[in-house]
Amino acid sequence: MGGEDEAEIPLTGGWVTAGVVRVGETVRRPPGPRADFVHRLLLHLEKAGFAAAPRFLGVDEQGREALSFLDGVVPSDCRSIVWRDEQLGAAAALLRGFHDATAGSVLADGAQVVCHNDFGPWNLVWREELPIGIIDFDAAAPGERLDDLGYAIWKHLNLGLVDVRPNEQARRLRVMAAAYGCPADDGVVAAIA
Repeated sequence: MGGEDEAEIPLTGGWVTAGVVRVGETVRRPPGPRADFVHRLLLHLEKAGFAAAPRFLGVDEQGREALSFLDGVVPSDCRSIVWRDEQLGAAAALLRGFHDATAGSVLADGAQVVCHNDFGPWNLVWREELPIGIIDFDAAAPGERLDDLGYAIWKHLNLGLVDVRPNEQARRLRVMAAAYGCPADDGVVAAIA
């Protein structure tokens, strides 16, 4: 695998898994306990034409996953940010695209989709203050769309962490639900809870 002679640059941002480094235009990271599923998922996303996820390039000579590098910023401490409407909408649309790419697949295993299960701002790659890519699929598993969307809304609205009036948070929730393409009804509220 190319890049073995290039410098390893530790990656910061997000809530980084220990040992994640950039080597040239690749990311090397220790495989997680569900690495086989993650590798199959990333290969599926590539085949489906979903460009907002890294490509699985194989395993390097040290046994680390080799992934394509998504250039951008990954925020570390997002718990006090009040995201703008366009950021909330872009995040929800990104999640919808991921779900649509996995719906009906073998990996969904009879569930609606493959859920990311940790779709917070710290697992998104941002460019020009908008999310353009998804990283860290270690918790991905078959599931229901609303479960993943509810978690994403909870984390992007920073519910209970930021001082935003309830009616404004409800409006922001509707922004994300609309961008995902579902009604902001009791089902979404239950998924957040």
